[in-house]
Amino acid sequence: MSFEPVNPQASVEARKLLEFLYSISGKKTLSGQHNYPGFQSSYSQRVQEITGKTPAIWGQDFGFTNAGKDNIHVRAANMGEAIRRHREGNLITLMWHAVRPTDDEPNGWKESVQNKLTDAQWKELITPGTPLHQRWLGQLDEVAGHLARLRDEKVPVLWRPYHEMNGNWFWWGFRPGPQGTQALYRLMFEVFTKKYRLDNLLWVWNANKVNDEGNAGPYQDYYPGHDCVDILATDIYHGDYRDKQYEELVKVAEGRPVALGEIGPVPNPRIFQRQPKWAWFMIWCDYLDQQNSHYDLRALYNDPHVLSRDGLETT
Repeated sequence: MSFEPVNPQASVEARKLLEFLYSISGKKTLSGQHNYPGFQSSYSQRVQEITGKTPAIWGQDFGFTNAGKDNIHVRAANMGEAIRRHREGNLITLMWHAVRPTDDEPNGWKESVQNKLTDAQWKELITPGTPLHQRWLGQLDEVAGHLARLRDEKVPVLWRPYHEMNGNWFWWGFRPGPQGTQALYRLMFEVFTKKYRLDNLLWVWNANKVNDEGNAGPYQDYYPGHDCVDILATDIYHGDYRDKQYEELVKVAEGRPVALGEIGPVPNPRIFQRQPKWAWFMIWCDYLDQQNSHYDLRALYNDPHVLSRDGLETT
């Protein structure tokens, strides 16, 4: 399997990061912690308080609201924090709960992020030259400027846009096939790599676990292709670490790294004996305390298969 990033112009730092992820596949799993925009690094710091160890991966979001935990006005500050964290030895993963391209920022969770586009609006969105497509490009311009700052500081980013796209709860989700979210993901890939030269990004396609309720579809129906995906991830809440979830994602990946993009309850470390290829896990913000005991967190962080930030130095 090649270590080559899907962006031929990928930076030296991005290439080294991807090579590292391939090198640990099946051997180690990186620990990760997500943080709300308005709280910067508070949950990563909380992990250190509970376990005595710092997560290897620092996660953050670009947000969507005017104030509070999902505040869009702290984006520049969080980019500064990402740079600082990277220099301290963290790996960086970023995501974006984008508002609908029909709406302006800031906006609401139910009002926009979890609202819907009509089929006609969706067709307009993915058709270059249309008014809605132009509005969408304006959204990308805002976020690309922040990602370019990280590029200029030589910070590689595990970038996971339009996550959980196989689920029916976000405006970009539950649209299978080549004209669905696959098309939107590919359009962003083209714009970010060719127009903005964001060569510090590794592209993480991050779905949700396929569930029994029928509101999260099969991975392959939403996968945009090996030519624009470096790493595949899935989000698993409710502690549902069935082997089937792992095996289905590994099958689609065809040798590429796979990861647990977001989790609530942490897995028992014994899971990694059956599912060794998870490159990382990332606990979601306040779920750290709400859905996990300190005993379970310490057991996970002290397992020899799991790497904290300190462990990166000896790997």
